[in-house]
Amino acid sequence: MTLRVYIVAGEPSGDALGARLLRALREGGPVEAAGVGGELMGAEGVASLFPQAETAVMGVFEVLPRARRLLRRMDETVADIGRFRPDAVVTIDSGGFNKGLARRLIAAGSPAARIHYVAPMVWVWAPGRARRMAGLFDHLMTLWPFEPALFESEGLASTFVGHSLVEAEAGDGAAFRSRHGIAPESTLLAVLPGSRAGEVRRLLPVFREVLDRLAGGIPGLHVAAPTVGTVAERVQDAVKDWPWPATVTLGEEDKQGAFAASRAALGASGTVALELALAGVPQVTAYRMNPATALIGRAVIRRRRFCPVNILLERPVVPELIQGDCRPGPLARALRPLVFDEAARAAQQAAFRELAGRLGGEGRPSLRAAETVRRIVRETNLSSNR
Repeated sequence: MTLRVYIVAGEPSGDALGARLLRALREGGPVEAAGVGGELMGAEGVASLFPQAETAVMGVFEVLPRARRLLRRMDETVADIGRFRPDAVVTIDSGGFNKGLARRLIAAGSPAARIHYVAPMVWVWAPGRARRMAGLFDHLMTLWPFEPALFESEGLASTFVGHSLVEAEAGDGAAFRSRHGIAPESTLLAVLPGSRAGEVRRLLPVFREVLDRLAGGIPGLHVAAPTVGTVAERVQDAVKDWPWPATVTLGEEDKQGAFAASRAALGASGTVALELALAGVPQVTAYRMNPATALIGRAVIRRRRFCPVNILLERPVVPELIQGDCRPGPLARALRPLVFDEAARAAQQAAFRELAGRLGGEGRPSLRAAETVRRIVRETNLSSNR
């Protein structure tokens, strides 16, 4: 029997999870898929209903100007799901969009199992979010092992599947250099300003000033900027006038190759911090959001750490400079030892080696996610046939 699954991934990090989930689902039998995603899901045969960039927005004051379009896209997605008639709708991260979508599916009487993939960080934000999730979804697949208990206590059945980032193939730094004409003696620094337009706009000028402060001591500095389709043009336009050569790339192979070739990295806080850590790249993480959004965030955030590496390891391994601290001076002081001091580099890399076990659990996370989707569909069908 062919499984019909509709996947909604509102951001590039979700696109990667969705693509790996699709590959794993096909290992278990025939699959027909549709949905919303990016280039990676596209490579798996899912033609996105609309451009993923339209939903890659975070923050109250960033979302408000696009609210009408986002609501229209939710309605279009519900209609498309009605036409496709899937066995399951798998929504990945992007809580604002996907919770609104779930409400509409319930109102429309959609019989598809509603499965959410990536738990909202209720242990960072107000815990009431777990209760609200329980009323919207049939099942939750979590990336971190401590999360199911937080949601099951509110009535939402949950399964720890792990993060499929641990399945990424190691990059080839020498091949990356050769492919892009980068001399072996050049020192590469990776710059990753995020996957949303607002992140790139706020972070990339700061990152340039950081490099200005360090460049004098770095022989043959070359910037590697792996990025995603949602912001590739913005990144390319921004770095073309930098005083150092900069290589902007797309795709998983080049991203992992850039990581393998890089001495250190300066990146936006988020999934990319985990990717860098798993690749063993010493890093500093930074973030700036709309000041009004940040003010609201301070009122409800319950934790002081934001970098997922530090949260998972339960100690400050990666320097994280957020909002007012996200300035060229502090960032340069944090990055300098990771470029020049072998002991500082080795200390971070040793901590990073703990991550894979905590993120992946036993076996392949994408396969556990696929098995969970199939199980929930079977249970939903059994229930509906009683």
